[in-house]
Amino acid sequence: MCGICGFIKFAGNVSGEDRHIVQKMNDKLIHRGPDEQNIMLFDNVALGFTRLSIIGLSNGMQPISNEDNSVVVLCNGEIFNYIELKEELRQKGHCFKTESDVEVIVHLYEEYGINFINRMNGQFAFALFDKKRDTMFCVRDQMGIIPLFYTFTKNTFIFGSEIKAILAHPLVDKEVDLTGLDQVMTFAGLISPRTMFKNINSLENGHYLTILQNGEYTNTEYWDLNYPKGIIEMGNKTETDYIDELEDLFEKAINLRLRADVPTGLYLSGGLDSSMITMKTNQLQPGISKEAFSIDFIESQHSESVYQKLIAKASNSNLNQKTFIYDDIINRLEESIYYSECPIKETYNTASLCLSEAVRAKGLKVILSGEGADEFFAGYVGYRFDKMRQMDIIQNLAQNDELALREKLWGDSSFFYERNFLEYDQVKRSLYSDKLNASFDEINCLNHPVIDKRKIEDLDIVNKRAYIDYKIRLVDHLVSDHGDRMAMANSVEVRYPFLDKDLIDFSTRIPSDLKLNEFTEKYILKKMASRFMPKEVFDREKFHFIAPGSPYLLQKKTEYVMDILSYDRIKREGFFNPDEVERLKNIYMQDGFTINAPYENDMLITVITFGIFLDKFFN
Repeated sequence: MCGICGFIKFAGNVSGEDRHIVQKMNDKLIHRGPDEQNIMLFDNVALGFTRLSIIGLSNGMQPISNEDNSVVVLCNGEIFNYIELKEELRQKGHCFKTESDVEVIVHLYEEYGINFINRMNGQFAFALFDKKRDTMFCVRDQMGIIPLFYTFTKNTFIFGSEIKAILAHPLVDKEVDLTGLDQVMTFAGLISPRTMFKNINSLENGHYLTILQNGEYTNTEYWDLNYPKGIIEMGNKTETDYIDELEDLFEKAINLRLRADVPTGLYLSGGLDSSMITMKTNQLQPGISKEAFSIDFIESQHSESVYQKLIAKASNSNLNQKTFIYDDIINRLEESIYYSECPIKETYNTASLCLSEAVRAKGLKVILSGEGADEFFAGYVGYRFDKMRQMDIIQNLAQNDELALREKLWGDSSFFYERNFLEYDQVKRSLYSDKLNASFDEINCLNHPVIDKRKIEDLDIVNKRAYIDYKIRLVDHLVSDHGDRMAMANSVEVRYPFLDKDLIDFSTRIPSDLKLNEFTEKYILKKMASRFMPKEVFDREKFHFIAPGSPYLLQKKTEYVMDILSYDRIKREGFFNPDEVERLKNIYMQDGFTINAPYENDMLITVITFGIFLDKFFN
């Protein structure tokens, strides 16, 4: 994992001053790649790179070119199947000069053109410049694990692994994207291509840009989840057949993600998904003790410490257990917003930041993590609620206007996702300032496409929710601002076996009854886990940690929080209604007041983190 940045000038070639600019951009990404830096300028192109050396330690520096230097690539991430791809390309006559996985990109491009992308199994965002065609391609991986941001401004195309690198370019103006703010208020977080900065875009997962020398560009989707229509039948396969194939793909996914020239470690929460990876890793590499890292929330009513220790012992792992006290949220919240580059709706990112600190302190750069299983194997309570509605166990109560909105969003008036959005519009509007309410129809994220509803037309209800969760919750929140950004803040690369593209492709063909069996979530994963995991873990009730939110911060009278929520500041900034903020403050500050998340909304946490966001990027 690394940091990449650069720009193309559409009017004139780069100069010595541009070297200083790209160096400033590079400097903003040093946390992503503290091992080495490099800059390349040619014609009207400037490229910057910061390296976190993981594969090809001695000769994997970038940019990397082909033999005649006509193709140049910068890549942030890993191509896990690079060994197999190198062998295939060697048989076709290609020569390699490094042990780097990234070098396969230039030769795949030479051999197959830009359509080579789906031959790669990995997590990556790269910029490839073809000098002969005067064309740049910017690509984000299938699952969007690695972020890539870009803008077109004043005859210049500018890109970077993080927005802070783009903001370092003097041509870039900063303005809050109010629809981005409304997305954060409405959903789990931002949804590509939206960011918190107007005119700065996040490249969507499974997409690539083609940028021509005249400044024209196209945005092409090369991959997406493709669920079969209707109910998926078992066919000639048995339940055991599906479990066998899933386990085979799971093993391959882990083996690929253990490829590194540095030691790899494991995140171990004590839950099903991370425990499966930990146990299977030990099975695949017996006798090799791995470092496992976990957080224990001692102030929570639930502690998973006993399960973390149980799995660590059973898997021959060395458990590094970090005790996380709630005051750590206060101490890390500002830092977490700086790295995520957006406000957030809960404070759990601070725990992720703490965890990656522990990994780096131990001297590790690579970690395997369990994200993705919930979205693709019916792991959230919403999947059960959908089934209850189908069986009329719970009623789906909504007014006609709400049903029409659901039809507009999802193409299905009967589909309930998270909340009644029209009711919630009124909650948001009470919190927004008069200025924002005056343009509410324009900034309301529900008036902009959220997903391509054609992709979920006629899908089984489990797969419909899975697709929406993947687009709205997983890509830009769980594996971007929560995963990539909190890990790379401490120069740690996180790898996700459950997001292996071959495993995900297989998951789309698994009958829904094997994902949600009666009311058992992740049924097929639990069946697979029973083959190699202690029963105490795979058979336990799912546990969701809910980090304390704004009531805790207010009752602690946290100084910077009280300043952000002060009446004068809220009024001066002009985004929120100071009277409503004051009313909520008085409620939240009452001794013993708590919010029953996720069923109740913590309206002030986004106000607080948005205030931090303004401090970090606009003040």
